[in-house]
Amino acid sequence: MPNPVPGPLTLGPHTVWPPVVLAPMAGITNVAFRQLCREQGGGLYVCEMVTTRALVERNPKTLRMVAFGDGERPRSLQLYGIDPEVTAAAVRMVVEEDLADHIDLNFGCPVPKVTRKGGGAALPWRHRLFARIVGSAVRAAAPAGVPVTVKMRKGIDDDHLTYVEAGLAAQDAGVAAVALHGRTAAQRYSGTADWDAIGTLKQALDVPVLGNGDIWEADDALRMVAHTGADGVVVGRGCLGRPWLFADLAAAFDGRPQRRLPDLGEVAVTMRRHAELLADWYADGGRNPNGERDGCVDFRKHVAWYLKGFPVGSELRRALAMVNSLAELDDLLGKLDTAEPFPVQTLGQPRGRTNSPGKVVLPDGWLADRDSAEVPTGAELADSGG
Repeated sequence: MPNPVPGPLTLGPHTVWPPVVLAPMAGITNVAFRQLCREQGGGLYVCEMVTTRALVERNPKTLRMVAFGDGERPRSLQLYGIDPEVTAAAVRMVVEEDLADHIDLNFGCPVPKVTRKGGGAALPWRHRLFARIVGSAVRAAAPAGVPVTVKMRKGIDDDHLTYVEAGLAAQDAGVAAVALHGRTAAQRYSGTADWDAIGTLKQALDVPVLGNGDIWEADDALRMVAHTGADGVVVGRGCLGRPWLFADLAAAFDGRPQRRLPDLGEVAVTMRRHAELLADWYADGGRNPNGERDGCVDFRKHVAWYLKGFPVGSELRRALAMVNSLAELDDLLGKLDTAEPFPVQTLGQPRGRTNSPGKVVLPDGWLADRDSAEVPTGAELADSGG
Protein backbone atom coordinates (compact mmCIF):
# COMPACT_ATOMS: atom_id res chain seq x y z
CA MET A 1 0.00 0.00 0.00
CA PRO A 2 1.40 3.46 -0.88
CA ASN A 3 2.73 5.63 1.91
CA PRO A 4 -0.27 7.71 3.06
CA VAL A 5 1.91 10.77 3.77
CA PRO A 6 4.48 11.71 1.10
CA GLY A 7 7.60 13.71 1.82
CA PRO A 8 8.22 17.29 0.72
CA LEU A 9 7.59 18.07 -2.93
CA THR A 10 10.76 18.92 -4.84
CA LEU A 11 10.49 21.14 -7.91
CA GLY A 12 13.97 21.90 -9.16
CA PRO A 13 15.64 24.02 -6.44
CA HIS A 14 12.37 24.47 -4.54
CA THR A 15 11.15 22.33 -1.66
CA VAL A 16 7.43 22.60 -0.97
CA TRP A 17 5.88 21.51 2.32
CA PRO A 18 3.18 20.52 2.73
CA PRO A 19 2.97 19.05 -0.81
CA VAL A 20 -0.12 21.11 -1.60
CA VAL A 21 -0.68 23.27 -4.67
CA LEU A 22 -3.40 25.90 -5.11
CA ALA A 23 -4.81 25.34 -8.59
CA PRO A 24 -4.99 28.37 -10.88
CA MET A 25 -8.59 29.58 -11.09
CA ALA A 26 -9.65 32.37 -13.42
CA GLY A 27 -10.85 35.43 -11.53
CA ILE A 28 -9.97 33.84 -8.19
CA THR A 29 -6.26 33.18 -7.59
CA ASN A 30 -5.01 36.74 -7.78
CA VAL A 31 -2.47 38.25 -5.38
CA ALA A 32 -5.11 38.93 -2.73
CA PHE A 33 -6.57 35.43 -2.64
CA ARG A 34 -3.14 33.82 -2.72
CA GLN A 35 -2.03 35.91 0.24
CA LEU A 36 -5.18 35.02 2.15
CA CYS A 37 -4.50 31.33 1.58
CA ARG A 38 -0.77 31.63 2.32
CA GLU A 39 -1.61 33.12 5.69
CA GLN A 40 -3.30 29.82 6.55
CA GLY A 41 -0.53 27.37 5.67
CA GLY A 42 2.36 26.45 3.42
CA GLY A 43 2.32 25.11 -0.09
CA LEU A 44 2.64 26.36 -3.65
CA TYR A 45 0.19 29.07 -4.70
CA VAL A 46 -0.24 29.49 -8.44
CA CYS A 47 -1.44 32.69 -10.12
CA GLU A 48 -4.30 32.79 -12.62
CA MET A 49 -3.59 31.24 -16.00
CA VAL A 50 -2.06 33.68 -18.49
CA THR A 51 -1.66 33.14 -22.21
CA THR A 52 1.78 33.03 -23.79
CA ARG A 53 0.82 35.42 -26.57
CA ALA A 54 -0.63 38.01 -24.19
CA LEU A 55 2.49 37.84 -22.05
CA VAL A 56 4.90 38.20 -24.96
CA GLU A 57 2.86 41.10 -26.33
CA ARG A 58 2.95 42.71 -22.86
CA ASN A 59 -0.80 42.98 -22.53
CA PRO A 60 -1.28 45.32 -19.52
CA LYS A 61 -3.94 43.11 -17.90
CA THR A 62 -1.69 40.07 -18.24
CA LEU A 63 1.36 41.85 -16.82
CA ARG A 64 -0.78 42.84 -13.84
CA MET A 65 -1.86 39.22 -13.38
CA VAL A 66 1.73 37.95 -13.17
CA ALA A 67 2.61 40.30 -10.32
CA PHE A 68 3.40 38.62 -7.00
CA GLY A 69 3.16 39.78 -3.42
CA ASP A 70 6.04 40.53 -1.08
CA GLY A 71 7.50 37.34 0.32
CA GLU A 72 5.61 35.14 -2.13
CA ARG A 73 8.09 32.34 -2.78
CA PRO A 74 8.32 30.35 -4.87
CA ARG A 75 6.46 32.55 -7.36
CA SER A 76 4.37 30.18 -9.46
CA LEU A 77 2.95 31.11 -12.86
CA GLN A 78 0.72 29.08 -15.16
CA LEU A 79 1.00 29.55 -18.92
CA TYR A 80 -1.43 28.54 -21.63
CA GLY A 81 0.00 28.26 -25.11
CA ILE A 82 -0.41 26.24 -28.27
CA ASP A 83 2.53 27.46 -30.34
CA PRO A 84 5.95 26.07 -29.34
CA GLU A 85 7.78 29.19 -30.50
CA VAL A 86 5.48 31.59 -28.68
CA THR A 87 5.66 29.39 -25.59
CA ALA A 88 9.46 29.45 -25.69
CA ALA A 89 9.43 33.24 -26.08
CA ALA A 90 7.10 33.60 -23.10
CA VAL A 91 9.28 31.35 -20.93
CA ARG A 92 12.43 33.25 -21.96
CA MET A 93 10.68 36.47 -20.94
CA VAL A 94 9.79 34.98 -17.55
CA VAL A 95 13.38 33.85 -17.05
CA GLU A 96 15.16 36.95 -18.33
CA GLU A 97 12.93 39.38 -16.44
CA ASP A 98 12.75 37.21 -13.30
CA LEU A 99 8.97 37.13 -13.33
CA ALA A 100 8.52 33.74 -11.61
CA ASP A 101 10.38 30.86 -9.96
CA HIS A 102 8.22 28.06 -11.36
CA ILE A 103 6.24 27.64 -14.58
CA ASP A 104 3.26 25.35 -15.01
CA LEU A 105 1.85 24.57 -18.46
CA ASN A 106 -1.92 24.25 -18.81
CA PHE A 107 -3.18 21.24 -20.75
CA GLY A 108 -6.29 20.73 -18.64
CA CYS A 109 -8.67 23.59 -19.40
CA PRO A 110 -11.99 22.16 -20.73
CA VAL A 111 -13.80 25.40 -21.65
CA PRO A 112 -15.03 25.63 -25.25
CA LYS A 113 -13.19 28.84 -26.16
CA VAL A 114 -9.94 26.98 -25.46
CA THR A 115 -10.69 23.47 -26.76
CA ARG A 116 -12.30 24.70 -30.01
CA LYS A 117 -8.85 26.03 -30.91
CA GLY A 118 -7.16 22.77 -29.97
CA GLY A 119 -5.80 24.08 -26.68
CA GLY A 120 -6.08 23.04 -23.05
CA ALA A 121 -7.39 19.52 -22.51
CA ALA A 122 -7.69 18.95 -26.27
CA LEU A 123 -4.03 19.47 -27.05
CA PRO A 124 -2.37 16.25 -25.73
CA TRP A 125 -4.31 14.32 -28.39
CA ARG A 126 -1.87 15.84 -30.90
CA HIS A 127 1.00 14.14 -29.15
CA ARG A 128 3.78 15.53 -31.34
CA LEU A 129 2.61 19.10 -30.91
CA PHE A 130 2.27 18.50 -27.17
CA ALA A 131 5.87 17.24 -26.99
CA ARG A 132 7.09 20.23 -29.01
CA ILE A 133 5.40 22.72 -26.68
CA VAL A 134 6.61 21.10 -23.47
CA GLY A 135 10.13 20.62 -24.83
CA SER A 136 10.37 24.24 -25.96
CA ALA A 137 9.33 25.46 -22.51
CA VAL A 138 11.77 23.21 -20.65
CA ARG A 139 14.68 24.22 -22.89
CA ALA A 140 13.90 27.93 -22.51
CA ALA A 141 13.71 27.63 -18.72
CA ALA A 142 16.78 25.41 -18.29
CA PRO A 143 19.54 28.09 -18.30
CA ALA A 144 18.04 29.70 -15.19
CA GLY A 145 17.11 26.42 -13.51
CA VAL A 146 13.42 27.34 -13.46
CA PRO A 147 11.38 24.13 -13.13
CA VAL A 148 8.55 23.49 -15.57
CA THR A 149 5.56 21.32 -14.71
CA VAL A 150 2.48 20.18 -16.63
CA LYS A 151 -1.17 20.05 -15.53
CA MET A 152 -3.57 17.97 -17.61
CA ARG A 153 -6.75 15.89 -17.64
CA LYS A 154 -7.25 12.22 -18.49
CA GLY A 155 -8.07 13.08 -22.08
CA ILE A 156 -10.78 14.48 -24.31
CA ASP A 157 -13.31 11.80 -23.34
CA ASP A 158 -13.31 8.14 -22.37
CA ASP A 159 -12.66 7.13 -25.98
CA HIS A 160 -9.70 9.48 -26.35
CA LEU A 161 -7.55 9.12 -23.23
CA THR A 162 -4.06 10.60 -23.36
CA TYR A 163 -2.81 11.02 -19.81
CA VAL A 164 -0.25 8.20 -19.60
CA GLU A 165 1.23 8.88 -23.02
CA ALA A 166 1.31 12.63 -22.35
CA GLY A 167 2.83 12.11 -18.90
CA LEU A 168 5.63 10.00 -20.35
CA ALA A 169 6.25 12.59 -23.09
CA ALA A 170 6.39 15.39 -20.54
CA GLN A 171 8.80 13.37 -18.41
CA ASP A 172 11.00 12.73 -21.45
CA ALA A 173 10.99 16.48 -22.16
CA GLY A 174 12.37 17.17 -18.69
CA VAL A 175 9.47 18.44 -16.61
CA ALA A 176 9.83 18.53 -12.84
CA ALA A 177 6.36 17.08 -12.11
CA VAL A 178 3.03 16.23 -13.69
CA ALA A 179 -0.39 17.02 -12.20
CA LEU A 180 -3.46 15.07 -13.26
CA HIS A 181 -7.08 16.11 -12.78
CA GLY A 182 -8.91 12.79 -12.71
CA ARG A 183 -11.60 13.83 -15.17
CA THR A 184 -11.83 14.05 -18.95
CA ALA A 185 -12.60 17.31 -20.74
CA ALA A 186 -16.05 15.91 -21.56
CA GLN A 187 -16.79 15.47 -17.84
CA ARG A 188 -15.96 19.10 -17.18
CA TYR A 189 -16.63 19.38 -13.41
CA SER A 190 -19.33 16.72 -13.17
CA GLY A 191 -19.36 13.31 -11.55
CA THR A 192 -16.52 11.92 -9.50
CA ALA A 193 -12.81 12.30 -10.12
CA ASP A 194 -11.05 9.08 -11.15
CA TRP A 195 -8.35 8.65 -8.52
CA ASP A 196 -7.43 5.27 -10.02
CA ALA A 197 -6.14 7.14 -13.08
CA ILE A 198 -3.87 9.21 -10.85
CA GLY A 199 -2.48 5.97 -9.38
CA THR A 200 -1.94 4.57 -12.87
CA LEU A 201 0.02 7.66 -13.88
CA LYS A 202 2.08 7.51 -10.69
CA GLN A 203 3.04 3.93 -11.50
CA ALA A 204 4.07 4.95 -15.03
CA LEU A 205 6.27 7.93 -14.18
CA ASP A 206 9.47 8.56 -12.26
CA VAL A 207 8.91 12.30 -11.78
CA PRO A 208 6.51 13.43 -9.02
CA VAL A 209 2.81 13.08 -9.79
CA LEU A 210 0.24 15.38 -8.19
CA GLY A 211 -3.42 14.45 -7.88
CA ASN A 212 -6.28 16.84 -8.51
CA GLY A 213 -10.03 16.37 -8.19
CA ASP A 214 -12.58 16.11 -5.35
CA ILE A 215 -10.38 17.31 -2.51
CA TRP A 216 -13.04 19.03 -0.44
CA GLU A 217 -11.48 18.40 2.97
CA ALA A 218 -7.96 17.81 4.25
CA ASP A 219 -8.73 14.17 4.94
CA ASP A 220 -9.66 13.78 1.25
CA ALA A 221 -6.06 14.72 0.44
CA LEU A 222 -4.76 12.01 2.77
CA ARG A 223 -7.12 9.48 1.22
CA MET A 224 -6.02 10.46 -2.27
CA VAL A 225 -2.30 10.03 -1.60
CA ALA A 226 -2.96 6.76 0.23
CA HIS A 227 -5.05 5.48 -2.68
CA THR A 228 -2.81 6.66 -5.50
CA GLY A 229 0.69 7.03 -4.12
CA ALA A 230 0.68 10.62 -5.41
CA ASP A 231 3.49 12.91 -4.31
CA GLY A 232 1.12 15.76 -3.51
CA VAL A 233 -2.27 17.27 -4.22
CA VAL A 234 -3.68 20.16 -6.23
CA VAL A 235 -6.64 21.93 -4.64
CA GLY A 236 -9.07 24.08 -6.59
CA ARG A 237 -12.78 24.47 -5.85
CA GLY A 238 -12.48 23.01 -2.34
CA CYS A 239 -10.95 26.21 -0.98
CA LEU A 240 -13.58 28.59 -2.38
CA GLY A 241 -15.00 30.44 0.59
CA ARG A 242 -12.75 28.30 2.80
CA PRO A 243 -9.14 29.54 2.67
CA TRP A 244 -8.61 27.89 6.05
CA LEU A 245 -8.60 24.57 4.17
CA PHE A 246 -4.86 25.18 3.76
CA ALA A 247 -4.45 25.24 7.54
CA ASP A 248 -6.24 21.89 7.67
CA LEU A 249 -4.04 20.51 4.89
CA ALA A 250 -0.89 21.60 6.71
CA ALA A 251 -2.11 19.88 9.86
CA ALA A 252 -3.11 16.74 7.96
CA PHE A 253 0.26 16.31 6.24
CA ASP A 254 2.03 17.03 9.54
CA GLY A 255 0.00 14.24 11.14
CA ARG A 256 -1.93 16.60 13.42
CA PRO A 257 -5.65 16.02 14.04
CA GLN A 258 -6.70 19.70 14.21
CA ARG A 259 -9.31 20.81 11.68
CA ARG A 260 -10.86 24.28 11.45
CA LEU A 261 -14.60 24.62 11.99
CA PRO A 262 -14.93 28.42 12.24
CA ASP A 263 -18.12 29.94 13.56
CA LEU A 264 -19.80 32.69 11.58
CA GLY A 265 -17.90 35.37 13.49
CA GLU A 266 -14.57 33.90 12.41
CA VAL A 267 -15.82 33.56 8.85
CA ALA A 268 -16.84 37.23 8.90
CA VAL A 269 -13.31 38.20 9.95
CA THR A 270 -11.91 36.18 7.05
CA MET A 271 -14.39 37.78 4.64
CA ARG A 272 -13.32 41.25 5.78
CA ARG A 273 -9.65 40.33 5.40
CA HIS A 274 -10.28 39.03 1.89
CA ALA A 275 -12.12 42.17 0.81
CA GLU A 276 -9.41 44.38 2.31
CA LEU A 277 -6.67 42.50 0.45
CA LEU A 278 -8.62 42.81 -2.80
CA ALA A 279 -9.14 46.54 -2.25
CA ASP A 280 -5.42 47.02 -1.62
CA TRP A 281 -4.51 45.04 -4.71
CA TYR A 282 -6.92 46.91 -6.97
CA ALA A 283 -5.73 50.25 -5.53
CA ASP A 284 -2.34 49.40 -7.07
CA GLY A 285 -0.32 51.59 -4.75
CA GLY A 286 -2.69 54.53 -5.17
CA ARG A 287 -2.66 54.44 -8.96
CA ASN A 288 -6.31 53.40 -9.07
CA PRO A 289 -8.55 55.80 -7.11
CA ASN A 290 -11.44 53.35 -7.46
CA GLY A 291 -9.47 50.48 -5.97
CA GLU A 292 -11.68 49.97 -2.93
CA ARG A 293 -14.85 49.77 -5.00
CA ASP A 294 -13.20 47.51 -7.59
CA GLY A 295 -11.97 45.22 -4.83
CA CYS A 296 -15.40 45.02 -3.22
CA VAL A 297 -17.03 44.29 -6.56
CA ASP A 298 -14.56 41.44 -7.10
CA PHE A 299 -15.28 40.18 -3.59
CA ARG A 300 -19.00 39.84 -4.31
CA LYS A 301 -18.57 36.48 -6.08
CA HIS A 302 -17.08 34.97 -2.92
CA VAL A 303 -19.98 35.82 -0.60
CA ALA A 304 -22.13 32.78 -1.40
CA TRP A 305 -19.15 30.44 -0.96
CA TYR A 306 -18.29 31.87 2.46
CA LEU A 307 -21.89 31.71 3.68
CA LYS A 308 -22.72 28.27 2.26
CA GLY A 309 -24.75 26.33 4.83
CA PHE A 310 -25.02 29.16 7.36
CA PRO A 311 -28.56 30.32 8.23
CA VAL A 312 -28.24 33.83 6.82
CA GLY A 313 -31.36 35.51 5.45
CA SER A 314 -31.76 36.11 1.74
CA GLU A 315 -31.91 39.90 2.06
CA LEU A 316 -28.63 40.06 3.97
CA ARG A 317 -27.00 37.63 1.55
CA ARG A 318 -28.17 39.76 -1.38
CA ALA A 319 -26.90 42.95 0.24
CA LEU A 320 -23.48 41.40 0.94
CA ALA A 321 -23.27 40.31 -2.69
CA MET A 322 -23.74 43.94 -3.79
CA VAL A 323 -21.22 45.76 -1.56
CA ASN A 324 -19.33 48.74 -2.94
CA SER A 325 -17.14 49.74 0.01
CA LEU A 326 -15.41 48.29 3.05
CA ALA A 327 -17.55 50.47 5.32
CA GLU A 328 -20.69 49.01 3.77
CA LEU A 329 -19.26 45.53 4.19
CA ASP A 330 -18.45 46.21 7.85
CA ASP A 331 -22.02 47.34 8.48
CA LEU A 332 -23.49 44.23 6.88
CA LEU A 333 -21.08 41.81 8.53
CA GLY A 334 -22.09 43.36 11.84
CA LYS A 335 -25.62 42.05 11.27
CA LEU A 336 -24.52 38.41 11.20
CA ASP A 337 -25.06 36.11 14.18
CA THR A 338 -21.38 35.65 14.97
CA ALA A 339 -22.06 32.76 17.36
CA GLU A 340 -23.60 30.60 14.64
CA PRO A 341 -21.56 27.34 14.50
CA PHE A 342 -19.97 26.05 11.34
CA PRO A 343 -22.48 24.06 9.23
CA VAL A 344 -20.85 20.64 9.40
CA GLN A 345 -23.39 19.26 6.93
CA THR A 346 -21.49 21.07 4.18
CA LEU A 347 -18.25 19.20 4.87
CA GLY A 348 -17.23 17.04 1.94
CA GLN A 349 -19.72 18.70 -0.38
CA PRO A 350 -18.72 20.11 -3.81
CA ARG A 351 -18.12 23.83 -4.02
CA GLY A 352 -17.84 26.21 -6.94
CA ARG A 353 -18.97 25.29 -10.40
CA THR A 354 -20.57 21.94 -11.06
CA ASN A 355 -22.05 21.08 -14.42
CA SER A 356 -23.13 18.24 -16.64
CA PRO A 357 -20.91 16.29 -19.00
CA GLY A 358 -20.92 17.58 -22.55
CA LYS A 359 -19.44 17.11 -25.97
CA VAL A 360 -16.01 18.74 -26.26
CA VAL A 361 -15.83 21.44 -28.91
CA LEU A 362 -12.81 20.73 -31.13
CA PRO A 363 -11.34 22.12 -34.35
CA ASP A 364 -12.51 20.44 -37.54
CA GLY A 365 -10.63 17.21 -38.12
CA TRP A 366 -8.84 17.36 -34.78
CA LEU A 367 -9.40 13.72 -33.86
CA ALA A 368 -8.60 12.40 -37.34
CA ASP A 369 -4.89 13.26 -37.30
CA ARG A 370 -3.08 12.44 -34.09
CA ASP A 371 0.38 12.82 -35.59
CA SER A 372 0.17 16.41 -36.79
CA ALA A 373 2.64 18.72 -35.06
CA GLU A 374 1.33 21.81 -36.83
CA VAL A 375 0.00 24.74 -34.83
CA PRO A 376 -3.72 25.25 -35.53
CA THR A 377 -4.47 28.50 -37.33
CA GLY A 378 -5.61 31.27 -35.02
CA ALA A 379 -5.18 29.12 -31.93
CA GLU A 380 -3.22 31.53 -29.75
CA LEU A 381 -5.42 33.53 -27.37
CA ALA A 382 -4.63 37.23 -27.00
CA ASP A 383 -6.15 37.61 -23.53
CA SER A 384 -5.57 35.92 -20.19
CA GLY A 385 -7.53 34.60 -17.26
CA GLY A 386 -10.26 32.47 -18.75
